[in-house]
Amino acid sequence: MPRYLIFILAYCLGAIPFAYLAGQLKGIDVRLHGSGNIGTTNAFRLLGVKLGIAVLLGDFLKGAIAAALGFWAYGAWGGIIGGFLAMAAHSWNPLFGFKPSGKGVAAGFGIITVLMPKVMFLAIAMFILVVWITRYVSMGSVVGALTVAICVFVFPEPFAYRLFGLVAASGVIALHRANIKRVLQGTEHRFGDKK
Repeated sequence: MPRYLIFILAYCLGAIPFAYLAGQLKGIDVRLHGSGNIGTTNAFRLLGVKLGIAVLLGDFLKGAIAAALGFWAYGAWGGIIGGFLAMAAHSWNPLFGFKPSGKGVAAGFGIITVLMPKVMFLAIAMFILVVWITRYVSMGSVVGALTVAICVFVFPEPFAYRLFGLVAASGVIALHRANIKRVLQGTEHRFGDKK
């Protein structure tokens, strides 16, 4: 198989809608409830802890596998291209008309776990800390993304990874604009609240 086909595989991996598939097991279309996203947070909110964990693992792995395949084929640049493709397919899913469908946080954590494990530990630590203090998953995601953007310059990472950190973090924050607005208004959903 030509190595460039790995990027097609990375995009297809990113497009697997784990939250939507898990919702079908309970007869729930996650696109019509909660935030309407096919992401991990909405899965936890609507489907419960067990299926939420399954979705988290699936979304994490599709980012990790896409980055690992790209890195195997073309090194650092291949890793970030594979990761970007998986995040793009998740966030604007082709199976649902390329509409905004997820925010790519779990997939992004999978990507940096493969490419930048030191950065991953700090980003996840900040994510957990913020969610624990505020119970806002959205704010944990935003702070985690900012941590990635900063840490890629603190650690001696390749230019490709620094570019990924800046672009991916900017994308995650941009996709959370509405959440940030709701936090400021005091209407954002808190983790653990009843759906």
